[in-house]
Amino acid sequence: MKPRKVVLATSRAITAARLSRRISALPDYLVCGQAADLSAAYILAESCEPHLLLIGAELTRQADFDGLLALLRVIGIAWKTIPDRIADPEGRFTFPEEGDTASLLSWLSDLPAPQSTPPPPAPSAPAQAATPGFLPDRIILIGASTGGIDALLTILASFPPDCPPTVIVQHTGAAFSDSLIRLFARCAAARVVAATAGLALRPGMIMVGAGCAGHLRLDPSRPWRSDLSPGAPVSGHLPSIDVLFRSAVPFGASVSAALLTGMGRDGARGLLDLRQAGATTFAQDEASSTVYGMPRAAAELGAACETLPLSRIAAALLASCHNKPVSLVR
Repeated sequence: MKPRKVVLATSRAITAARLSRRISALPDYLVCGQAADLSAAYILAESCEPHLLLIGAELTRQADFDGLLALLRVIGIAWKTIPDRIADPEGRFTFPEEGDTASLLSWLSDLPAPQSTPPPPAPSAPAQAATPGFLPDRIILIGASTGGIDALLTILASFPPDCPPTVIVQHTGAAFSDSLIRLFARCAAARVVAATAGLALRPGMIMVGAGCAGHLRLDPSRPWRSDLSPGAPVSGHLPSIDVLFRSAVPFGASVSAALLTGMGRDGARGLLDLRQAGATTFAQDEASSTVYGMPRAAAELGAACETLPLSRIAAALLASCHNKPVSLVR
């Protein structure tokens, strides 16, 4: 029987060392790596694909934890939180007590079944009825923040290999940029690339701006090209969804755009500008949003042609790009 592989992720070095020693002494368990931060934990989970990730409670409270959770769901890795207080004031390890092997084994084995990311929803009836093929001048823009990684995984898994060129801004820390590209590439049939200046945006390409060093914009030359420009945060973010959306206003009639779950207002005003320029625009509804901040702001401004549950957004975006797009209320 192969040992159960465990990865430890905690910024508390003493806790990591002592827990590693105790788990390594157990039969059928192998500690295959230790990480002190979320970025390192992500890389270890991706490379080792352990049976179990033990993560310090202090890391679960950080903003980028949802990115790590998304990876665990995609790969099917179980995880458990290491409590904040597992040592007394003198640093003696007491959780479970030293020498209590039975309690430690029970704690390690008391886990929910790992949950994989659910398959994408079936296309809605309008998308199924649309004429195959996409209009050559169509481009899709998506903005997301808190909860957006899971939302984007659902949407991108529904996109075909020849989807219209798609450009995304996802709020996240710079340390997670490369990891998110790899995560999205696992679930998308189309080619997923990181935000890069001067790259031609062609069918079958999904460009992701996440934690990059500049604002992701569109150059209106044909074929469209990406631009990555330095600057101060806009709407509190770098890159900003508002900046991406507004860069597409000159060719708004060719754009289909969606604003997904997230805190704050980034993207709401840009979505309104796009709609007024002739774009087809969508906002995620409250029931399916992790945080109904950005989509709410868009709804209050009248920026969305339709407010939809997450399960319908991919089909709606694709249908609006077909040779005979469905009729949408404006």
